[in-house]
Amino acid sequence: MMINTNALVSMTEANRNFSKVAHLVDEQGAAGILNNNSPRYAVIDFSEYDRFQKYRRNLIERAADQIIEENLEAFQELAK
Repeated sequence: MMINTNALVSMTEANRNFSKVAHLVDEQGAAGILNNNSPRYAVIDFSEYDRFQKYRRNLIERAADQIIEENLEAFQELAK
């Protein structure tokens, strides 16, 4: 996920003025919250979160399918 450097907010600023973070998300699509000058959190629109969750589930399912395919004989033996 790419976050515009103009959409970065310090943790202190986010705590003081979360509406600024929400405004950045509305404008930029995402906002980053820095902790000790390092990116720590991403705040995204909920519709983006839903899409991210679907993408993540797809990755997990593909990895599981690959593991099963690579170890099918072992799984069949264990199933006996």
